Amino acid sequence: MLAQQAYFPSNKQLQAERMHAKQVCHQFNQLAPSEYKQGMRLLKGLFGECKNFWIEPQFYCDYGYNISAGKNFYANHGCVILDAAPVTFGDDVLLAPGVLISTATHPLDAELRKKGIETAHPITLGDNVWVGMGAKILPGVTIGHNAVIGAGAVVNKNVAENMVVAGVPAVAIKSV
Repeated sequence: MLAQQAYFPSNKQLQAERMHAKQVCHQFNQLAPSEYKQGMRLLKGLFGECKNFWIEPQFYCDYGYNISAGKNFYANHGCVILDAAPVTFGDDVLLAPGVLISTATHPLDAELRKKGIETAHPITLGDNVWVGMGAKILPGVTIGHNAVIGAGAVVNKNVAENMVVAGVPAVAIKSV
């Protein structure tokens, strides 16, 4: 899975690891607002490496250990990170409500899909990236420093530094 090779997500070890992450996310998502600091400790234990971060509930991920973030990472309500491959956030990254980041994908060949095969490709967001409400970041994408992703955008290609992209699929709108 981590080598970007085909894998079976139905593998018992992967199922157990996803179940652990789902248990932690469920526990986090049930906390009262006065307990959110405790929630950050829960998530920090799940994630790979995270410095100063804040995530609003509801939050969901597949494994957690493939997520790493630099300092001052913020994810607003309804964030989903499907982290079958590494998802790396630089410093000062902001995710608006409803952002979906997915490293996992399925084969185009229907026979392979029926067998339950998946692949996963890393996603990287540089420093000072802002991802707008409801945006979707697809497998294998790298987003450069200072980029802005417009609300509702579907990002299926790399985004250069200092670019604003929007639309479905996302296209460059202007440089910042």
